Amino acid sequence: MASTSSLALSQALLTRAISHHVSDQRVSLPSFSRASASSRRRVSKLRSLRPLVRAAAVETLEPSTDASIVDKSVNTIRFLAIDAVEKAKSGHPGLPMGCAPMAHILYDEVMRYNPKNPYWFNRDRFVLSAGHGCMLLYALLHLAGYDSVLEEDLKSFRQWGSKTPGHPENFETPGIEVTTGPLGQGIANAVGLALAEKHLAARFNKPDAEVVDHYTYVILGDGCQMEGISNEAASLAGHWGLGKLIAFYDDNHISIDGDTEIAFTENVDQRFEALGWHVIWVKNGNTGYDEIRAAIKEAKAVTDKPTLIKVTTTIGYGSPNKANSYSVHGAALGEKEVEATRNNLGWPYEPFQVPDEVKSHWSRHTPEGSALESNWNATFAAYEKKYPEEAAELKSIFTGELPAGWEKALPTYTPESPGDATRNLSQQCLNALAKVVPGFLGGSADLASSNMTLLKAFGDFQKATPEERNLRFGVREHGMGAICNGITLHSPGLIPYCATFFVFTDYMRGAMRISSLSEAGVIYVMTHDSIGLGEDGPTHQPIEHIASFRAMPNTLMFRPADGNETAGAYKIAVTKRKTPSILALSRQKLPQLPGTSIEGVEKGGYTISDNSSGNKPDVILIGTGSELEIAAQAAEVLKKEGKTVRVVSFVCWELFEEQTDEYKESVLPSDVSARVSIEAASTFGWGKIVGGRGKSIGINSFGASAPAPLLYKEFGITVEAVIDAAKSLF
Repeated sequence: MASTSSLALSQALLTRAISHHVSDQRVSLPSFSRASASSRRRVSKLRSLRPLVRAAAVETLEPSTDASIVDKSVNTIRFLAIDAVEKAKSGHPGLPMGCAPMAHILYDEVMRYNPKNPYWFNRDRFVLSAGHGCMLLYALLHLAGYDSVLEEDLKSFRQWGSKTPGHPENFETPGIEVTTGPLGQGIANAVGLALAEKHLAARFNKPDAEVVDHYTYVILGDGCQMEGISNEAASLAGHWGLGKLIAFYDDNHISIDGDTEIAFTENVDQRFEALGWHVIWVKNGNTGYDEIRAAIKEAKAVTDKPTLIKVTTTIGYGSPNKANSYSVHGAALGEKEVEATRNNLGWPYEPFQVPDEVKSHWSRHTPEGSALESNWNATFAAYEKKYPEEAAELKSIFTGELPAGWEKALPTYTPESPGDATRNLSQQCLNALAKVVPGFLGGSADLASSNMTLLKAFGDFQKATPEERNLRFGVREHGMGAICNGITLHSPGLIPYCATFFVFTDYMRGAMRISSLSEAGVIYVMTHDSIGLGEDGPTHQPIEHIASFRAMPNTLMFRPADGNETAGAYKIAVTKRKTPSILALSRQKLPQLPGTSIEGVEKGGYTISDNSSGNKPDVILIGTGSELEIAAQAAEVLKKEGKTVRVVSFVCWELFEEQTDEYKESVLPSDVSARVSIEAASTFGWGKIVGGRGKSIGINSFGASAPAPLLYKEFGITVEAVIDAAKSLF
């Protein structure tokens, strides 16, 4: 424990700060003996608090532990973080030191989980949106008994090959729900997790059997609040009434550049109230354990809206010289300050040492977690007997096992089938999949009628109809993508899709990159894929986008040419649960081409026509999407002139790269250097496909506003251009 005089001073400062806050003044958090000069000079007339925002009620969750164990547990969390950051000489100790009390109460007293099975379906979910403070989460997982974070893992924090990377990574550390680090992504992921719970509960719970019942908790900081994605997601959470989403706002007023007064002075409480959230203020997040307990109890009592619990904390709590300053945010304390903090908080233990009484206290979570899961398994077994059809669907969702023969629902086409825009063909696939895949759901960023993404057999997921499967995201691309990441990572059989115009992936690229990194198999339905959209002009015409996503690791970039290829892309996208898929789809009508197939798409690149023999065509023409038709038409002209021509659909580069060398040689023989590619997009990257002698036809400037046929002619995306390029290689 800290010395009486030190903590008394801290609490006196906090009390004074709260009194200023209530009288429309800025909270001045406890600054220990030598806090930074900028903190001492803080301007206080900011962030008035409306009386409507209540402090935590007096009634509390009943503490099951005496105060001394709570204090010691909280300080254990702090010092595990301090010691790991100090050993690594890198990291963010300030947040774990400040958030340890609320995090301890969550993991030790509130949340339901099984440390020995981090993937138990009905567990509560926790997201650290302020991912830089990840040592907080690693310390909690270690204390709770997760096998993924042992003492040696704490000691290898931020090192090569460790399970404790510099930001939380769900694919690296069991017990981490989502990958966070880019600020704001985590709170949006949490909205997706809470949406999934609300949706599944509405679909599968019965009056006599509640098999879906868990909360989503999240800690976010000032940085998350500043990022626009958090407002997009919070707006939707309020609109949807996600009552089992409880967010803790670490209100410490410090960011990398210093006090948040330099750039962030809005009233967060009022904003969240306006967004439809219940808001509670915990005035003393440093030692006010009962306040935190009371806030959680109140939040759980509010079932029709999400809750934001603003917890006023001191960043770097306990550090005599760095607490309440930006210097404790993103750097190790240093040997001298670590020792001073140990003395200040009365911590006599060696680095990484967990006191025996703390170990003993936390050890109960292993048997308790096992019992929770066993009880749920028994509940589900009874449910399965009484409601076998619903149980089969829910089991498909939480195991990820798709129903037998699901892929047979996908439509197929012949050259005689009517031509259509691939966005329309995509809608046929979406509706077919929704009938046979229980976890299939999704929506658009206010473009359902243009993206053609409406599921006709279902209504809208709304506050009063959460069992429905059409998600209305509004004009919120970034939030949409991150919410879908959360839905995907909730359960392996939940398969969300989201849609907008392809060019507007610029608004959601951060979430799409996290999809790829965190192995979240979201399906991105991106229509209006080229200058073929026509008159809307260059603001809406993607040019560099295809190339940029081909450069993104663990991403499948599809550009289907017709109905069979669109169906083939969806078949792969549904099965690839650890890789996101992007489908770039046309606005303009395209024919159903001879030679295309669902099976061909699985190879990424394949031959759709060839009049050569011996794997030695005179020229290979390669196209994607709407330009595959152009390549096929050019081939017919060249064949009439006596040339042997192979036409290759390169619908997905990434899948082609996965094929054997023998297969790749069968499609693109190395001794055939006469190759021409055509794609109404940037030619960047095509060099590795066509080779040094080959030709690439594309667009390396912005587009223009005009009818699509004229744009294709003016930009040289024509049959004649392909023929001329091919002849130049003979």
